Amino acid sequence: MATKKVGTSGRFGPRYGGVMRKAVATIEKTQKAAHACARCGSMSVYRDGTAIWACVKCGYTFAGGAYSPQTGAGQGAAQALRAVQEKLSNPSAAVADKSSEE
Repeated sequence: MATKKVGTSGRFGPRYGGVMRKAVATIEKTQKAAHACARCGSMSVYRDGTAIWACVKCGYTFAGGAYSPQTGAGQGAAQALRAVQEKLSNPSAAVADKSSEE
């Protein structure tokens, strides 16, 4: 039985300790929420299975994190990739950055 205080982890009752039940409740809240679709932008991405996410509206299916569509490591990698791509597409800015460092 879910309660207002502990949410879906209320099904565990007094077992496993409060810290673990709160962690499970936080994870499940994120996991079951609607997320924004990278393709169409609507808030209709839901979890199909472990690390498989699908948009109900446009049908876009992709792999992500186990509990959320984007992981912290994935976001950091995407940011690094964008920085490298920008340097490659705009070499004059990269040269200007090196000259300003010296």
